Amino acid sequence: MFVLNLGLESYTKTWDLQHRLVKARQDSRIDDVLLLLEHQPVITLGRAADAAHILVASQELNEAGIAVHRVERGGDVTYNGPGQLVGYPILCLATYHIGPSDYMHALEEVLIRTLRDFDVPAHRRDGIIGVWARGGKIAALGARIERGVTYHGFALNVAPNLAHFALIVPCGLTNAQVTSMEYELKHRVPMQSVRERLVRHFGDAFGVAMEPTT
Repeated sequence: MFVLNLGLESYTKTWDLQHRLVKARQDSRIDDVLLLLEHQPVITLGRAADAAHILVASQELNEAGIAVHRVERGGDVTYNGPGQLVGYPILCLATYHIGPSDYMHALEEVLIRTLRDFDVPAHRRDGIIGVWARGGKIAALGARIERGVTYHGFALNVAPNLAHFALIVPCGLTNAQVTSMEYELKHRVPMQSVRERLVRHFGDAFGVAMEPTT
């Protein structure tokens, strides 16, 4: 699997890139790809998301420089921004002999193992996709699968602006707290170190060699 490390990207740019990669993977013109990046501030709504879970008016979001997009992934309302490691796996599930549920749990496991490397205890919750630490939800997941190929993916809170999560009902979970690696550890964690550990655990969880590319 190729790993494409991107920087701070607009949502629309990488959304378009995902669509192009998915089509190429469906046509067997490329191998599987993992995109890793940070997003400029954005709120996205999944297919069945309730727009009422955005708690402020569009004018306030515009003034704060936060874009809003309704997209085709599963899940409710989420926030992405700088300081959050976002991963978009573009992969063919048949290659790994797993279905959608096992795929989502494998992503959760990758995140839990990555957090463990930084001494952040993390766990799942029954019946809810995501990863939690002591202080609250620390990673959100939402995927789309078309013709057996996945896109969208996960967002791990390394050191985002946690105040921005108060603008929404995160993932539609009322009274849910959101936390980050920085908040849990009380010190800054290098994003590059998190990327490297996550790539290693992704390869282990899916049994595939990870090949960096540019």
